[in-house]
Amino acid sequence: MTKNESPSRDELFAALENVSLAEARAFRRRLKKARAPKALQEIGTEIHAAAERVALTDAAVPAITYPDALPVTARKDDIAEAIRDNQVVIIAGETGSGKTTQIPKICLELGRGRRGFIGHTQPRRIAARTVAERIAAELDQKIGESVGYAIRFDDRVSETTAVKLMTDGILLAEMQRDRFLNKYDTIIIDEAHERSLNIDFLLGYLKRLLPKRPDLKVIITSATIDPESFAAHFADADGNPAPIIEVSGRTYPVEIRYRPLEFEAGGKVVDQDPLDGLTEAIEELMREGSGDILCFFPSERDIRDAMEAIEGKKWKNVEVTPLFGRLSNQEQHRVFSEHRGRRIVLATNIAETSLTVPGIRYVVDTGTARISRYSTRTKVQRLPIEPISQASANQRSGRCGRVADGIAIRLYSEQDFESRPEFTDPEILRTNLASVILQMVSLKLGDIEQFPFIQPPEHKAIRDG
Repeated sequence: MTKNESPSRDELFAALENVSLAEARAFRRRLKKARAPKALQEIGTEIHAAAERVALTDAAVPAITYPDALPVTARKDDIAEAIRDNQVVIIAGETGSGKTTQIPKICLELGRGRRGFIGHTQPRRIAARTVAERIAAELDQKIGESVGYAIRFDDRVSETTAVKLMTDGILLAEMQRDRFLNKYDTIIIDEAHERSLNIDFLLGYLKRLLPKRPDLKVIITSATIDPESFAAHFADADGNPAPIIEVSGRTYPVEIRYRPLEFEAGGKVVDQDPLDGLTEAIEELMREGSGDILCFFPSERDIRDAMEAIEGKKWKNVEVTPLFGRLSNQEQHRVFSEHRGRRIVLATNIAETSLTVPGIRYVVDTGTARISRYSTRTKVQRLPIEPISQASANQRSGRCGRVADGIAIRLYSEQDFESRPEFTDPEILRTNLASVILQMVSLKLGDIEQFPFIQPPEHKAIRDG
């Protein structure tokens, strides 16, 4: 073809392999209508510019290395092979395995993230931001080069970004404008075991979308809590479940100590003040040696009361840092800053999964959390404080076995722990479905009773919604 010759339509269709997936769809539509040589020439010029943008993203991706200390590194080749050969892969591994930070890098090395983002969802803003910063640091880049993030009020995504960390809420919002998720060639749903409403909604949506997007890869990561349900949900047309790859966690031994606030003294049952129980547990841990302490509370108000009680003790060289959802991005980020002496982090269940607070040697677990529940009888959505499940308690205690041997004090009895349910109910089974129904209407998803939820809500709850 000489310089002045118009490119043929076949040549232009072939060139679409080098442009982003979203632009390829738009060009395909235009090429089907285009007839005149001038129009083809114009489209050819635009395709060339689009291909250069993809090449720019590709050129920005550095050489990729993996930390030897992380268990996921040992399974890197198995994971890469599973992602290459399957549309959906389930990766189950405890906190500390490295799955959150290394799987996007494995995808990058496989050549994903060039024609569309590797979208990587986190249940919380703080996790989306810190995971992005961690991966960028491992690639020896600034945030926004190959790895960026998008959270409410803060977007750090550039022309060369290949991996985009975001909250699951951000991806849900994008679905309204981009029904086929054409901006993505890979979606990683992290911490899927949390089974929030957003996560269950995304899992159902992706199940429907996958047959229409054969080029899209989906990776579900979960703690080792029932990964089989995800594998069955994403079974192929022949009913074969999606492959599960298990990765061991990197944890040191954690000693569990039970210090219930209710105990027997002189034949009577005595109730200890929760704040006294908390400060005694902290004192006990401080006698064990240096290292930071992470304390779990059900609510922001409990954290403020605890801060007051701890500051009243006037302990030397101790810094108290709160961590809960309503803090600004900046304030949440304080738990990752350098500090002298001992730090006591007071957190809600925001710190239970998906985010590693560095330097934690000890945990104090109050054993409760605010859990959203809808009463079909009173038709009211409430946020009662309830005992957490055994799985949540184990997630909490596991937080202190990340850097060295840890000690976790539970402010309840072993008998109490044994009597608790094994897992927390998925949010879809305990929420008012009005918001889900409205979201489904806005996305034109049809009847909620037909939507492929992992665990469909009861008919009565749907009717109330």
